Amino acid sequence: MASWLPTLKTETPEEGYDLAIKLSRVAVKLTQPDAEVRDRLRPTYAEDPDALIAVSQVVATHFATIAAANEYWRDTQDKG
Repeated sequence: MASWLPTLKTETPEEGYDLAIKLSRVAVKLTQPDAEVRDRLRPTYAEDPDALIAVSQVVATHFATIAAANEYWRDTQDKG
């Protein structure tokens, strides 16, 4: 069975950020597997500034982890 997350390595920071968002979405789906419940709750948090800030913090944490795994996308010649 193939893993949905075979690696944290990405070619670019933008791809890393996209992966950070995916990690956040997967965490929500695993925490609340009922799509109907997620759909019902979405309008509540979609207009809650504190919830939106919390989402940004989670994505930022995932992105920091991915950036570290990618050595902050340094070129090999910059590693000195």
